[in-house]
Amino acid sequence: MNESAGTIRVMIAGGGTGGHIFPAVAIAEEFMKRNDGNDVLFIGTSRGLEGQVVPQAGFRLTMIDVEGIKGRGLVNSLRGLLKIPRSIVQSWSLIRSFRPDIVIGVGGYASGPAVLTARLMGIKTIIAEQNAVPGITNRILARFSDRQFVSFQETERWFPGGHVILSGNPVRAVFAEEMPTVRGNDERFTLLIFGGSQGARSINGAVREFIDTAGDWKKEIHIIHQTGRNDFQEMSDFYRVRGVHAEVHRFITDMADAYRRADLLLCRSGATSIAEITVIGKASILVPYPYAVGDHQTLNAKILVDAGAAVMIPEGELDGAGLAEVVESLYRNPERRAGMERKARGLGNRHAASVIVDECMKLVA
Repeated sequence: MNESAGTIRVMIAGGGTGGHIFPAVAIAEEFMKRNDGNDVLFIGTSRGLEGQVVPQAGFRLTMIDVEGIKGRGLVNSLRGLLKIPRSIVQSWSLIRSFRPDIVIGVGGYASGPAVLTARLMGIKTIIAEQNAVPGITNRILARFSDRQFVSFQETERWFPGGHVILSGNPVRAVFAEEMPTVRGNDERFTLLIFGGSQGARSINGAVREFIDTAGDWKKEIHIIHQTGRNDFQEMSDFYRVRGVHAEVHRFITDMADAYRRADLLLCRSGATSIAEITVIGKASILVPYPYAVGDHQTLNAKILVDAGAAVMIPEGELDGAGLAEVVESLYRNPERRAGMERKARGLGNRHAASVIVDECMKLVA
């Protein structure tokens, strides 16, 4: 740490999906909010969403060559193993050049070699776990980090013997602000649909069935739908032919604006989505991704459902008729939605990034 200037050099490693990279950006924003002389460098891979998100957020990004190992088949797993030595050498070179005061692992392929190498070089390290059940990378890195930050109290048991802090999941500054619903010009009820940063084909398919099943009330609502790249054209054509009022996007860059305009969400229950939903306070229909590690998306969703803040539909039970029934019920019951919004907001923590940065500053002081 540069004592004379009070500045800090921070390396944030990881990414892949929005669930890893958006909390990382939130932490970086908080460091810059504290002191615009702080220097933040992201380490990621060319395969992840970080290549799009990090530069748009105004931060530098450097790539290393690393792949996953678990659950990728024999050939791909062997290829991933062979890349580990190279990724450690790349991490060592980057750390030696950048000279960070602290290295933060946020999960994802790049966090493993960067955090491990930093620890071996005597640099302070922390990890941030977003989900109720941690991924394999963070379970390993917990042994090589000075602090482990978790989003849910249930996660603490996965890091026995560590220095675990319940911080909540950081959300970007634009989400941490008060965000009243902003309606469009036609004052329509707005349903926001998204299945994570890559879309979700099962949700998209159920939505098509729901539109074909629903009565005329479907033409009274407005839909904002992030479909992912593969289903974009099909969904665009579908809405146009059915005469449904819809905005269709491959990827929504300004998700905060989409949240502001929404009266109800239909989405996965990844940790970042849960954090944003609870900080903003929105009623939601959650469809957990069934193949997540440790079924953590179901555990994430259950926290909201148990509080009365959301409705959960397991993917195995997702169909058009049932979805239409749930959406129509919430559309016609604003009092119930308002209650869900209050309960969701009661679970939110808009100060998670601040908690993490406070502790980082203590570690390097």
